Amino acid sequence: MNEIKVVIAGGSGFIGQKLTNFLLEKGHEIIILTRKTKEHPLENVSYVEWLNDGDAPENSLENVDVFINLAGVSINDGRWSKKHQERIYQSGMIATKELIRIISTLLNKPSTLINASAVGIYPQSLHHIYTEESLEVANDFLGKTVKDWEETAKQAEQFGVRTAFMRFGVVLGKGASALSLMTLPYKLFAGGTVGSGKQWVSWVHEMDVIRVIEFAIENPKIRGPVNVTAPSPMRMKEFGQTIGAVLKRPHWVPAPAFAIKIALGEKSKLVLEGQQVQPKVLLDEGFTFKFPTLKEALKDLLIK
Repeated sequence: MNEIKVVIAGGSGFIGQKLTNFLLEKGHEIIILTRKTKEHPLENVSYVEWLNDGDAPENSLENVDVFINLAGVSINDGRWSKKHQERIYQSGMIATKELIRIISTLLNKPSTLINASAVGIYPQSLHHIYTEESLEVANDFLGKTVKDWEETAKQAEQFGVRTAFMRFGVVLGKGASALSLMTLPYKLFAGGTVGSGKQWVSWVHEMDVIRVIEFAIENPKIRGPVNVTAPSPMRMKEFGQTIGAVLKRPHWVPAPAFAIKIALGEKSKLVLEGQQVQPKVLLDEGFTFKFPTLKEALKDLLIK
C-alpha cells in the first residue's frame, strides 16, 4: 500500500495505540484527534484537538485519505449502570456525528471511513449463525446502541465516502480487559465454566483486528458491515477449557449465572449470552487470519 494520510479518532485507546504503531511502521502519516494535545507526542504523529468548545479540526484535515473512528467509552469498561450506558451511547454518537460534520466541510473528501462497531448488534442465540447478511438486531442496550452508531456513520456515504462498520467480537490482546478477566481465575487455580457454558464467544486476536483494518483500507470492495471475528467461535465451556489447557491450570470451579449478574448487572450479557458470528465478508474477499484458532491465539498472548 502506498503511503497515505490517516486520521484516527480514539488513537489513545487499546486498539488505537496498536493500530497507530502498526501504520507508522508501514510508513503512513498519522493524525490523531484528541481532546487534549499530548505532552510527549509520538514521532511522525501529529495531534489535532476536537470536541472542545471552539475547536475547528477540519482546518487541519484537508487531503486526508482515510478516517478511522475508534472513539468512545469502551463497552468493556465499568459496570453497566444506566448512567454508564448513557456515557457509552453518547460518547460514540458525539464522536461519529462530529466526524460526519468534519467530512461534510472538507473540500477534498477522504476516500474511506472505517467506524468501530460490535457483534452485539446481533441477538443472543445458542443456535443461529450470524453473518453480515443477517438483518436481525438485538432488542437490548447494545443492539440499539450499535445500530444507531452505524446509521450515523453511514451518512458519510452521501459525500461519496466508502464506509465500513467494523463489528468487533471479543478482542483478545495483551493488556485487554476481556482477556485479563477471563484468565485471572485460571491463574488463581479457580477457573471453570461461566454460566451454562453453552453460550457462544466470537473472539478475535488483537493482531488480526489491526490487519483487518489495514485490509479494509486497501480493499475498495469492503463497505458496510464487517464481522471482525476469527472463523472459529467457541462455546464458553470449551473456551474456558482451552484457557486452562494453555495455562496448564484446572478447569473445575463453575461461576454461576446469578453471581455474575449480581457483579456485572446488565453487562453480564457479554459473558452469559453470546452470538455465533462468522466473518463472511473477510473470508469471501480472501483475508487470511494469522490466528484462526483460539489455541494459537492464546499461546501467542499468554505464553512468554
